[in-house]
Amino acid sequence: MSRHGFISMAVIRRLPRYYRYLHEMYLSGIKQISSRELADCMELTASQVRQDFNCFGDFGQQGCGYDVEHLHLEITKILGFDQNYGLIMIGVGRIGGSLLENFGFERRGFRLLAAFDSDPAVIGQTIGGVTVSAASEIGQVMSGLPKPDIGILTVPTEAAAAGAELLKKCGVKAIWNFTKADLARFEASTLIQNVHLSDSLTTLCYRLTDLENKMYDAR
Repeated sequence: MSRHGFISMAVIRRLPRYYRYLHEMYLSGIKQISSRELADCMELTASQVRQDFNCFGDFGQQGCGYDVEHLHLEITKILGFDQNYGLIMIGVGRIGGSLLENFGFERRGFRLLAAFDSDPAVIGQTIGGVTVSAASEIGQVMSGLPKPDIGILTVPTEAAAAGAELLKKCGVKAIWNFTKADLARFEASTLIQNVHLSDSLTTLCYRLTDLENKMYDAR
């Protein structure tokens, strides 16, 4: 998708935000938007917005800005939301169950193929449109389903390595890891995206402390 090869992680991390804003604008019926207007939403400069998009193609017209529907479609393609990736989940506890119920995988362009757990109280329940199967039957269940692209790992930390092994055996190319476990040994053959919820709060605490310090210094 890149027109220049290497894309910085800073640009990649901004893409989901561009997508969210453009999706809202598209649903609201907004037809055109300028780089300045989009920059204001993103708290960036208009120049930065143009540079980000220039990494992937020429999406705007000088003096006219961007066609919202077209740009929304292009960002959708860049992010791979048009690929209809198949997902499976291992671990349907509080986090996993909440994701199944509330994340809206299908609405976002993903196919939720199956979910697995080892808790008898959860097995057999239908959550978010998918029936939870026993983790011990993952091979049998997946033999009758399309090969998954992404595995969602929402098990206790001590079970993370075993869960990642099961996902690899199912043929996933990427793991969305909600555990605290370090899955570095899997990264040679599998993309790993770690989600540490505490990091967001820690970052917020730093920013709050920094803001208060600046306010104190300004007195």
